[in-house]
Amino acid sequence: MNKNEPRKGASRAADIPADVLQALSNGELQSATLTEILALDQTQLLRTVFPSLSSAAQTAAETASQFGILKRMTGIGAILLDELGAAGIDTCSAHHSDTVRGWACFMIGSQSGLDLSARLAAIQPLADDAHFGVREWAWLGVRPYLIKELDTAISLLAAWTTSPSERLRRFASEALRPRGVWCAHIRTLKQDPELALPILSPLRADPSKYVQDSVANWLNDAAKDQPAWVRKLCAQWLQGEPPPATYRICQRALRNLK
Repeated sequence: MNKNEPRKGASRAADIPADVLQALSNGELQSATLTEILALDQTQLLRTVFPSLSSAAQTAAETASQFGILKRMTGIGAILLDELGAAGIDTCSAHHSDTVRGWACFMIGSQSGLDLSARLAAIQPLADDAHFGVREWAWLGVRPYLIKELDTAISLLAAWTTSPSERLRRFASEALRPRGVWCAHIRTLKQDPELALPILSPLRADPSKYVQDSVANWLNDAAKDQPAWVRKLCAQWLQGEPPPATYRICQRALRNLK
């Protein structure tokens, strides 16, 4: 197996070749699918990347690895931050393995003494990572802090909607989905989704399908609790001669409404 050679990742854990799983768990290969992310051995990866970790940290990581993927990533991120300090974030952020870079996201999420602006500045390079998995870990890693300071988060992320990077524009929307995947819901936005318009409105005609899908999914989330509001918003966005991107967003946003 050539680790630099493109491959089609397995869609079932049982279909991952043993040499690929070994390379993933050794940090030699980036995951190609969510299945591979879930299947790799994070304790083996941790021992390989940081062989000098204390025995207490390794034991704690083994315990964390028994939980679901989000608690696993959160736990190992906290362990690494405690062991390595802030310097460990740079080490993990520069690693070839997407999972190790994912740990950096949760280290930033666990780091104390950061205001929300500084936390978002720290996560930005990882939110713009070339790997799909790291980009997901980026918003998951800081989402609890965004929820705690929701008004400030919306204001700060509204500025990201003008970024040249589609990945950062998508982060602005995805990070505050009312019913985000694998994470706690945001009750305030379920009750009052209009609060997020400073983020959603600038993205309503975004040229990137990556961003369009996130905005549509945001509104689809909101439609589960506030269907009338989503219908009204889409009707407003579709007035006149809106671009095809807006049609696509609204069509997908309303897909579960009769």
